[in-house]
Amino acid sequence: MAKIKRALISVSDKEGIGQFAMGLNGMGVEILSTGGTASLLKEKGIPIISVSDYTGFPEMLDGRVKTLHPKIHGGLLGQRGKKEHLDKMKEYGIKPIDMVIVNLYPFEETIAKQGCALSEAIENIDIGGPTMLRSAAKNYIDVTVIVDPGDYERVLKEMKENDGFISLDTNFQLAKKVFQLTARYDGAISNYLGSLDNKEKRHGFPEILTLQFKRSQGLRYGENPHQEAAFYIERNINEPCVSNAAQLQGKELSFNNIIDLDAALETVKEFQEIAAVIIKHTNPCGVATSKKSLVDAYCKARDCDPISAFGGIVGLNRKVDVKTAAEIVSTFVEAIIAPGYDEDALEILKEKKDLRVLLVPSLEGYLQEGYDLKKVGGGLLVQDRDLGMVDFKSLKVVTKRSPTEDELTAMSFAWKVCKHVKSNAIVYSTPDQVVGIGAGQMSRVDSSRIAVMKANLPTEGTVLASDAMFPFRDGVDTAAKAGVTAIIQPGGSIKDKEIIKAANEYNIAMVFTMMRHFRH
Repeated sequence: MAKIKRALISVSDKEGIGQFAMGLNGMGVEILSTGGTASLLKEKGIPIISVSDYTGFPEMLDGRVKTLHPKIHGGLLGQRGKKEHLDKMKEYGIKPIDMVIVNLYPFEETIAKQGCALSEAIENIDIGGPTMLRSAAKNYIDVTVIVDPGDYERVLKEMKENDGFISLDTNFQLAKKVFQLTARYDGAISNYLGSLDNKEKRHGFPEILTLQFKRSQGLRYGENPHQEAAFYIERNINEPCVSNAAQLQGKELSFNNIIDLDAALETVKEFQEIAAVIIKHTNPCGVATSKKSLVDAYCKARDCDPISAFGGIVGLNRKVDVKTAAEIVSTFVEAIIAPGYDEDALEILKEKKDLRVLLVPSLEGYLQEGYDLKKVGGGLLVQDRDLGMVDFKSLKVVTKRSPTEDELTAMSFAWKVCKHVKSNAIVYSTPDQVVGIGAGQMSRVDSSRIAVMKANLPTEGTVLASDAMFPFRDGVDTAAKAGVTAIIQPGGSIKDKEIIKAANEYNIAMVFTMMRHFRH
């Protein structure tokens, strides 16, 4: 255990630091400090020794050099259990520094600002802070190092209960936080500079990409029982997603549950209207909207394919009420994710004690951004997330007949669903309900046939959405046999003329989006 007699405080985020320093002072700890932190502590009446007075060397170069001095780093790195270290420290007048409280210049916040110049970003690269943190963390056996204001209270409590001592276990846990922070900090700098060209313009993808995720939970196993697994999440998540959902009840989430819950929520987020989706093996097997109620949307989604819906994952974009909860528990469902639950609805859901119930933040007023990552053997594919959606006012009508208003509404609905179906993807739908889905086939016409085969409702009078172009007219022929009246697809096939001709033969309205939604 290490007794705290001398501490160095230099923080950018000054939240709670006054109270913490006051607690240290009350236990007789000598405090060294710098710059703005020193001024703040003096204002609060806390006695401090400036680092400049301690080292005998002034701050210089606009504050770039403050703590880079042997009396600081010798005091941090000197091992108290080694006589030769202690002798050398005494020879050069280096006193042990037993605690370091440091957090870093806000580099990530700075570069996130609109129009941030490279010069401003550079000035927010902290040098002395990470250096002190790494020195202290390396010598965690003798030095307590704090980077997180959330640790102030527990450290003070431990000191008070142990006559100023901090345990080796606490020091080790705090040291781990340091290297996690400095890795992220350096990674952010590397990613930012690596994304700039020689004219200081950002081109999006750095030469070397450094990513950091925090382990949220361990999982019983991965996709299969012989695979170990854990769930890692990003820092500072700004949108409602499975990563910041709170589990209110039910069994532990599995690897596959998390993937399917993500698919459910991302699909239902496409809709402003009341909407419900049921996911099975990452694909929607039922999607519907309603102008009346959530229970109506859910029942219509379930009616798309009741067999596949059994044991599915439910995503909803409104607060779950009693009627919806009652319908959900009337059949077997693995999990639900929604932005809210009435208390009475939760009581009904508790009837199914294994049912996983997840609550996400509000689905209103958030920004979607970030990368989509796919791991391959020996590498990582990185792309922008597929957040694109066509402007339905500028669709290209390519057939003799233009779609009706109802057909356009149905195509808009089907196109949103199709975006979340594994390619090759075909969706048959009405304006507010999926009728049939063909997913993940090697042939687009097979997806179209499977969608008809899976349909639990009449396909006559539906529209069809295809996530990519039709390579041959056989997809149109299959759609016509099923009674489709309109088709929405990206276009761009070398056989577009033949496909448009086929649509005209059947009096099917066809529009091109000029946007593809492959989902591999």
